[in-house]
Amino acid sequence: MARLEKSVEGKGPGRRPVRVTLLYFGQARDAAGRGEEAFSLPVGATVEALLRESFAAHPAVRRVMVRSVRVAVNEELAEPGRVLGDGDVVAILPPVAGG
Repeated sequence: MARLEKSVEGKGPGRRPVRVTLLYFGQARDAAGRGEEAFSLPVGATVEALLRESFAAHPAVRRVMVRSVRVAVNEELAEPGRVLGDGDVVAILPPVAGG
């Protein structure tokens, strides 16, 4: 599968951006039109900053995830303020119905 990369410059001279992979599942995958996407973010970027970048690139993802945005970083549930590291894999998780 081809990967699309979005880039945001690193902060400060000589600072390399943090590269992360964002995985889309369920309705988010349908809305984004892809299953994964690579992003380059400034050092110190958080999950929330990554989601803002994704939502800016794919407004339809924001619309389908407005009720519940849960994310995992490296297969562990994560809060919006978690700082991302180079090579992290972030997944937007679909809402889960209970019963």
